[in-house]
Amino acid sequence: MHVLVTGGAGFIGSQLVRKLIERGDRVTVLDNFDPYYSVERKRENLMGLPIRLIEGDIREPSDVQRALADVDLVAHLAATAAVRNSIERPAEYIDNNVVGTQVLIEGMVSAGIKRAVYASSSSIYGSRVDGPFSETDCVDNPVSPYAASKLAGELLWRAASNTWGINVTALRLFTVYGPGQRPEMAIHLFAERALAGAPVPRFGDGESRRDYTFVSDIVDGFLLAMDRPQPFATYNLGNGNPVSLNELISMLGRALGVDIKVEQLGDQVGDVPITWADVSLAQKELGYSASVSLLDGLRQFVAWKFSGR
Repeated sequence: MHVLVTGGAGFIGSQLVRKLIERGDRVTVLDNFDPYYSVERKRENLMGLPIRLIEGDIREPSDVQRALADVDLVAHLAATAAVRNSIERPAEYIDNNVVGTQVLIEGMVSAGIKRAVYASSSSIYGSRVDGPFSETDCVDNPVSPYAASKLAGELLWRAASNTWGINVTALRLFTVYGPGQRPEMAIHLFAERALAGAPVPRFGDGESRRDYTFVSDIVDGFLLAMDRPQPFATYNLGNGNPVSLNELISMLGRALGVDIKVEQLGDQVGDVPITWADVSLAQKELGYSASVSLLDGLRQFVAWKFSGR
């Protein structure tokens, strides 16, 4: 199978690319190497891999057309990420995540490509105080432009399925972490500050909970979805065990071997009290199961980040 991975130089995308190559698939990567974080890091993610690399933008039809040549399936991960930044630059998120997705869909229609897997987000579930979150829950109340853009992407893919017969699976990803993660993400930022002896910023009382999911479990979910095409389906990919921010800080301290100091801050706009994946549907229909515990995943992240120190 020949797979196009959009955003394939990024955190999750590059690890998906490696797994696809390991199992014998051909891979094309379309990435614009946006300098949101280190472009050098993104290039290192793909260094030495036997791929066809298209340096281009999903909003540019000619780039999309080149990338789709001879492709069987599209794994669409290209997006502008981060909830908090979307509040400051909402138009950029709509342009990249919504307009870019539609341009990609139109390219697939022109090229006659009928299979796609889309990286959606747990943020579409909005601000809730209970869980777990099920794929059948109402998702009409996003609390950030980022969440709205990912939900809009799901609707565009559903329309593509209904209108042009594209088989689409949308995967709602829950707080992905692990080796290679972006530097502004909480675990990465906290680890660097803790080892430097600086306090980590804690927003609110630390009792907000997140369903932290190790990146290899997410990649496994993508592979399972790719091998089980459906007219249209949505699945949660998470660990299923939400952990409080206070617990995360404590476990990260154990993984680092340090006592982490905390700087208390107020509530953060765009944050939600909890994310919590009900993964029973993904287990039943895809065979998905998260296998990496948070403490083991944190230890793997620490080994990757600080092995050279």
